[in-house]
Amino acid sequence: MPPSLRYEKTLCKQGYKLIAGVDEVGRGPIAGPIVAAAVILPSNCSIKGLDDSKKLTPQKRESLSLKIGKEAVDIGIGIVDHQTIDLINIWQANLLAMRRAIRDLALAPDYLLIDGGRYKLDLPIPQRGITGGDGRCVSIAAASIIAKVVRDRLMDEYHKDYPLYRFNQHKGYGTKAHFQLLKKYGPCAIHRRSFFPCRQLFAG
Repeated sequence: MPPSLRYEKTLCKQGYKLIAGVDEVGRGPIAGPIVAAAVILPSNCSIKGLDDSKKLTPQKRESLSLKIGKEAVDIGIGIVDHQTIDLINIWQANLLAMRRAIRDLALAPDYLLIDGGRYKLDLPIPQRGITGGDGRCVSIAAASIIAKVVRDRLMDEYHKDYPLYRFNQHKGYGTKAHFQLLKKYGPCAIHRRSFFPCRQLFAG
């Protein structure tokens, strides 16, 4: 089943008005930033095709991101770079990116729906983590799409600076081709030093 508005509708009945879906992209890559998005949709959101960004083609994500941008009540973006990831670890960087996305909203949300049952953000806002939320909750699905599109665009820009690594193709993820390029050229400035195998290559 595709994501639905049932979580948002239940909260609206409880009196909440500004409900933000929150998700992140970029925990797994060995290069580049982690990006989170917070999206507040109208209660009568009519965007068709919203889903977990991983299930969508790049073209579909781009198309949906434009629709989300037009219909959303508010959108916030949080970015944590590779240096900070190495400094505070990926788990803390993930939480930081989400907090930054929420603080980037022009409107203060009164409830957060977060992708992942383990997450608890240190913010004075009622919240709920939903396991697999990007495939179950429309607001979180929208956030996953926005975060993915933003991060992919950033990696396309990094490709211009470091064309040898083909960041425009694998977006920093540890694909076979990426590992081969890493072995051939060694890590570049945006590789995560704390991630294997970059840790060994930087040390060497």
